[in-house]
Amino acid sequence: MINLCFHGIGTPPDDVPAEEAAYWIGADTFRRVLDLVAVRPDVRLSFDDGNTSDLTVALPELADRGRVAEFFVIAGRLGQPGSLSADDVRTLRRSGMGVGSHGMHHRVWRRLTPPEVHTELVEARDRLQEVLDEPVVTAACPLGRYDRATLGALRRLGYTRVYTSDRALARPGAWRQARFSLRAQDTADDVAGWLRHGERYPVRAADRARAFVKGLR
Repeated sequence: MINLCFHGIGTPPDDVPAEEAAYWIGADTFRRVLDLVAVRPDVRLSFDDGNTSDLTVALPELADRGRVAEFFVIAGRLGQPGSLSADDVRTLRRSGMGVGSHGMHHRVWRRLTPPEVHTELVEARDRLQEVLDEPVVTAACPLGRYDRATLGALRRLGYTRVYTSDRALARPGAWRQARFSLRAQDTADDVAGWLRHGERYPVRAADRARAFVKGLR
């Protein structure tokens, strides 16, 4: 399986941090990518950060193509300018989309202190569960970074699936799911190349080895 990860769609607002703006893609590129994978059941779609473009751009385009996606929301940004509101998150869920946690403050989950782990992995999830009035059982690691302690904490807390940004293939039922994150310079042709990634066995083996090592740090 190939997991594709999107962030903001369109022109990023001026107050978006540079490290996040680097992951915003144009609306035309987004539509071309969706058309490319429209009939690919082996491609799973997700969105990080909880930008308002998830609702205003992504949701209508997904609905037009009969596709679903998982939206990983930064709980601490709910209702802030440029970010989804609680009502927006409920709208995504009512539309058949999945909603998962992207933490509280979009900080890297490596080497967190116990209080920080509680804030990012427990309090953030609790806030989303209050919004949705249902369990939240999936998470995506901010900036794709994680370590052995992060993975252990997520398992202990009962998350049933965790997404990274390891740019590798993923087994459909695996607990840890690698993703290919689109950046501002990426095109639909680049994505077409990623979709051919699984045809090259040596590359797949190297991907698995790299992800395994990251999980041991």
